[in-house]
Amino acid sequence: MLDLSRLRALHAVSVHGSVGAAAVALGYTPSAVSQQIAKLERETRTTLLERQGRGVVLTDAAQQLAATAEQLLAIVERAETTLEERRGQPSGRLLVAAFATAARGLLPGVLAELAERHPSLDTRLTEIDPHMTPGLVAQGVIDLAVTHDWDISPLPAPEGVERAVIGDDPSDVVVPAGHPLARRAKLTREDLAGQRWICQPAGSVCHDWLVRTLRASGHEPDLAYQVAEYSTQLALVAAGLGIALVPRLGRDRLPDGAVALPLDPTPVRRLYAMWRPGAARRPAIREAVRVLRDHYPRLAA
Repeated sequence: MLDLSRLRALHAVSVHGSVGAAAVALGYTPSAVSQQIAKLERETRTTLLERQGRGVVLTDAAQQLAATAEQLLAIVERAETTLEERRGQPSGRLLVAAFATAARGLLPGVLAELAERHPSLDTRLTEIDPHMTPGLVAQGVIDLAVTHDWDISPLPAPEGVERAVIGDDPSDVVVPAGHPLARRAKLTREDLAGQRWICQPAGSVCHDWLVRTLRASGHEPDLAYQVAEYSTQLALVAAGLGIALVPRLGRDRLPDGAVALPLDPTPVRRLYAMWRPGAARRPAIREAVRVLRDHYPRLAA
């Protein structure tokens, strides 16, 4: 009989494209995932992974087995959901994904409350880019995701995914303390023309929003520094190297030499919780969404 945990590891590699990414999603080490798949190869007497450059690819047999594993995992999920629903208490494992600032600014308090109130609930957290989370939820790799979009760049919700609004996260323009704009009480988009920007790398939701918004205002942004971490962006601003648009959620304390100014109209990203419709019967999903929606207004205030 095929081992379900090994099938889960193969399915994760199929979805994420590499052993390392699968390990992050599952909360394992890469070597543990590799060992699971090696055991599955011995169990099935079939080669499942082949070397290609520095990575691996699934063989045709592995792709067929991964598709079967997805069906089996869905059946197991339905069975676990039914049992948990009958017990009426959040329990079992809950795989949660969140983008970086939510993982830092919102999830610690939420996960702590869930752990205190429901000791039989084993919640695991993975940090994943918002672009990826809807597909991972729909495929059953993640149980619950905290994601976001911007007003001019809505995040599509694929078929097989439900979502609920958690709240809105305003953003401010952060400038060096000695910058001419630092004396303003409020900024407009026209004030931002000709500035050197510190922003997230291309392909991120925040980067796309900034470029599209500034272009719509009639000027091409000068993206001088592209770094993922907002704390690094703030350090670069404090060093006088440029200005940045930084959401308030998860924002570190402003360093000396940096000033946050409101932008009119205020840029807002909206936070969502996402899950599969069938999983909505799980008390763990309902409770986690409730705690998220309860915590966020207090945090925002």
